[in-house]
Amino acid sequence: MRVISGSARGCKLQPVPGMDTRPTTDRVKESVFNIIQNWVRGAHVLDLFAGTGQLGIEAVSRGALYCDFVEHDRAAMKIIQKNIAAARIGSRTETHLMEFKRFISRCEKNKYGIILLDPPYGGEIMEQALLSINRFDILAPSGIILCESAVTDSFAMPFAAGREYQYGATRITVLHGREQKAD
Repeated sequence: MRVISGSARGCKLQPVPGMDTRPTTDRVKESVFNIIQNWVRGAHVLDLFAGTGQLGIEAVSRGALYCDFVEHDRAAMKIIQKNIAAARIGSRTETHLMEFKRFISRCEKNKYGIILLDPPYGGEIMEQALLSINRFDILAPSGIILCESAVTDSFAMPFAAGREYQYGATRITVLHGREQKAD
């Protein structure tokens, strides 16, 4: 794993030991950032279910103003913090070791221009996260949510659906805030 573009380009990122974390492949990550490139610069980003932190780190490297990393696993959080330090972006990030529902319930309304969701596959956690994001209204009206899931997963989407992209067994779904039209 590495940072593909921006100020931290080429920085090698450490994986989380074990099989509990499924890092996004470089191919999918590059495609994701091609999709959201118009939203990244100057954005406040939330990397929920951060894992290794690579998606949020990539966003900050490409010009996002700030990123909150949320992860409930202590070992994964240590890796996120090491990866943030290696990318030298610590001044524009904050890490939160807690469950996603607790974090979302404490967020400021309309705060995030980009929310990155890459929970464990299966659909149930994705749906819970989307419902919580909607309930607490943390997505900016012109913001987007990028959902990474298995192609076979299904989940309720309480936001305007944009395009879907498929990369092997992985599906990327783009959701829009109130002021965005589906692409």
